Amino acid sequence: MTPFEALLVTKTEDGPKPEWTNLTQDDLMDGDVTVRVTHSTVNYKDGLAVTGKGPVIRRYPMVPGIDFAGTVATSAHAAFQPGDGVLLNGWGVGETHFGGYAGYARVPGDWLLPIPSAFTAQDTMAIGTAGYTAMLCVLALETHGVKPDSGPVLVTGAAGGVGSVAIALLSRLGYTVAASSGRAETADYLKSLGAAQILPRAEFSGPARPIAKERWAAAIDVAGSHTLANVLAQTMYGGTVAACGLAQGMDLPASVAPFILRGVTLAGIDSVMAPMQKRKEAWRRLAQDLDMTKLSAMTETHPMRAVVDLAPLILEGKIRGRIVLTAP
Repeated sequence: MTPFEALLVTKTEDGPKPEWTNLTQDDLMDGDVTVRVTHSTVNYKDGLAVTGKGPVIRRYPMVPGIDFAGTVATSAHAAFQPGDGVLLNGWGVGETHFGGYAGYARVPGDWLLPIPSAFTAQDTMAIGTAGYTAMLCVLALETHGVKPDSGPVLVTGAAGGVGSVAIALLSRLGYTVAASSGRAETADYLKSLGAAQILPRAEFSGPARPIAKERWAAAIDVAGSHTLANVLAQTMYGGTVAACGLAQGMDLPASVAPFILRGVTLAGIDSVMAPMQKRKEAWRRLAQDLDMTKLSAMTETHPMRAVVDLAPLILEGKIRGRIVLTAP
């Protein structure tokens, strides 16, 4: 079989080691659909996997990359035929099953979605798990009754992938968005996406009071830890906070006060194992509600081989918006 390039992470005495190598389709894992990967992306989770700074990879060796898009090469699944454009987010790909940083991927067809007609393969990876997660967060706020006239919505980690797409979605839907970021130089960028107010990350990153002045009808939080505790303490009566990340930490040093005194809802957002029906709705809404001009403005494109250099940068908060990787 013709070899193709893949980023293979092996476990060594010094820790996980990523290295570009050649594989063939015989090296791929089980699945009934083989995809010629054309695009992938870099999410925070990918940064942890490639650098080894988080326990994302759970079996070695592993091809990381929790997202990919491409064209079906072979299929034994009734829903897909050779030549179909498909995308994948999550399902343990890049963690326990070979992922998207390779020329080919083989997966169960039940994990795949057809690329929506509104998008190209590149568009779907400009969105990626980060943007798909942002849409899941917006859907959670809507499910819990948060409307544009309910009050301002706070987005933490605003200049990152989830935050950038969340701001673009919320502003287009008519919400007033406050953006929290640790990078003052991104203020104009965040305003261009639709943020009405820019707040310093430091305002939320210290220890939280049990309950504080009501400021937000809702929030989308990517940080966890003290940031999430502060956001909860400041959420208005009956408000909802969608929590989808742990950039500050996995802990939650908070009080029950917001829940029992203000009826605040903490909605957990899981993008990895979300059921297919929820995924389809998220992608349908992305096709309907995401401003493609804003998506383009927040996206940079790099060759896939650049991911080893990009991975530490996303963990350091040095990447703004979204990254698309083009396959080797």
